[in-house]
Amino acid sequence: MTTLEPVAAAAQDNLAALESEAIHIFREVAGEFDRPVILFSGGKDSTLLLHLAIKAFWPAPVPFPLLHVDTGHNFDEVIDFRDRVVEQHGLRLVVAKVQDWIDDGRLEERADGMRNPLQTTPLLDTIAENKFDAVFGGGRRDEERARAKERIFSLRNAFGQWEPRRQRPELWNLYNGRHRPGEQVRVFPLSNWTEADVWNYIAREKVELPSIYYAHRREVYQRDGMWLAEGPWGGPRPDEVVKELTVRYRTVGDGSCTGAIESTAATVDEVIAEVSASRLTERGATRADDRMSEAAMEDRKREGYF
Repeated sequence: MTTLEPVAAAAQDNLAALESEAIHIFREVAGEFDRPVILFSGGKDSTLLLHLAIKAFWPAPVPFPLLHVDTGHNFDEVIDFRDRVVEQHGLRLVVAKVQDWIDDGRLEERADGMRNPLQTTPLLDTIAENKFDAVFGGGRRDEERARAKERIFSLRNAFGQWEPRRQRPELWNLYNGRHRPGEQVRVFPLSNWTEADVWNYIAREKVELPSIYYAHRREVYQRDGMWLAEGPWGGPRPDEVVKELTVRYRTVGDGSCTGAIESTAATVDEVIAEVSASRLTERGATRADDRMSEAAMEDRKREGYF
């Protein structure tokens, strides 16, 4: 006779270790840097990041603000959730709107309508304007090959650019935050988490997420093997047929390049079962901006992207 109890206990031990590591990283940054900020979009990873930050400093408030680079092509459910969470916890939110950079000529709209690749300039400008020296992001190594190369403390030069050769070793959980004036460090407390870890932790902690992460009915059309939704970003094209399907989103970003998947997973436990059976990461399955080239993410990270 076999039992699943040892497996479940091991999973909980793993989550406890990941939580402890993330909380340690938050406290290290708070003690070592002058002006940290958390990137927060309202997506599952940034929501988990905020949840861990709240635990790291409880009962004191989170000692740094949130930053959202708003493409203007976000899902309404996510923006509503973002604003509700900020109000609930009494946090300060800095919003950099891509539309403002387009309006004043610092950026030009892309022919394909995607605005995710346009986020880099507003991000770097806002970091410089606010003199943020440490920027928390929700990137995980299991998401994409370029992210797998990054350290937890990722040094960026005075132009906000990533230089892989300047990455520092991180042995025994020792993190080197040393940087010159004008440089910054991107910090990734979720680096060692997987998508399954994220969902198991969300289940354990009962973390609230935007409703679009769970199965719902939505009108979508298919493009490049993905189900996209109508919105201010345009589409469908004349040859693209709109269907109403039961779908959910595995990742949340610019609506022009973030696809839904057909799914009936309406609860956290059902999502966990679905993720466990998947052979594709959420970005690989549902993000068109990562398909532009083999090195699309790495190229953008070198320019200063998340």
